[in-house]
Amino acid sequence: QQTIANTFNAPGGKARFVERKDDALGIVVAEFPAGVTPVVTVTSRIATRNYAVDVGALGPHPLTPSPKGEGERNLKHFLRPTRLLPTDGIVKDKADEITRGAKSDVDKARAIYDWIVDHTFRKPTTRGCGLGDIRFMLETGDLGGKCADLNALFVGLARASGLPARDVYGIRVARSELGYKSLGAASDHVTKSQHCRAEVHLENYGWVPVDPADVRKVVLEEPPGNRPLDDAMVTAARARLFGSWEMNWMAYNFAHDVELPGSRGAPLPFLMYPQAETAEGRIDSLDPDAFKYEIVARALTS
Repeated sequence: QQTIANTFNAPGGKARFVERKDDALGIVVAEFPAGVTPVVTVTSRIATRNYAVDVGALGPHPLTPSPKGEGERNLKHFLRPTRLLPTDGIVKDKADEITRGAKSDVDKARAIYDWIVDHTFRKPTTRGCGLGDIRFMLETGDLGGKCADLNALFVGLARASGLPARDVYGIRVARSELGYKSLGAASDHVTKSQHCRAEVHLENYGWVPVDPADVRKVVLEEPPGNRPLDDAMVTAARARLFGSWEMNWMAYNFAHDVELPGSRGAPLPFLMYPQAETAEGRIDSLDPDAFKYEIVARALTS
């Protein structure tokens, strides 16, 4: 993904751009005085192309940083525990169990990916994309959720196994061209199309894209729905989503434990939805009708 331009406008207020570069996090922060109707418009222009790494072929993929080019400090950043992604206790125990006998980074990552696909499920009643509280999931045995739960579980287990890994938070912006209704935006109005993916850093390959949560989405939602794991569309998605992403999707950031600039509220587990606060406190970001925000995406021809 290449970001061409980000522009923003906040009539009657003050707006600024705040960055946390370790996590590719950029936040447009707008403040409005009393008596002004707060309206912010943010426009991003991006270019994407499908992203794939052949983990069956040795050598770094040309679209990913090579291991030698990836700084040790940066990789350690993606091994750290966060508030909802601990790497000790039950998470470490489960990671050791899943990867027992693995002889390489690829073996470890594949074992964790397969375990997620085989043992979790997409829960349609989960609000938004989920919370990503992986210790709670493992301790309770409730392995249902959405992308921010299931892919966070992959990231936490990978980190606990010694593999740098990161959630990549973003939004679907177009229909899938690979034949999956469930893996694309249904229209140009993508207000509720948020989706997070995951990457894992593997020796000899660099960053490798994965998305076990979308395999479970195909199982539940791809028409006619409730497909078995041995269904042809599910097995195809399972094979493809270990090592590739279709880029009908825009990445936002890798950030966890996000402190919003100027906020009086608690840090967010991650930032994938617009946020707002008034004198009364933080507004529910998962209720866009009450919050009144809209996200629209359209393709531009060069």
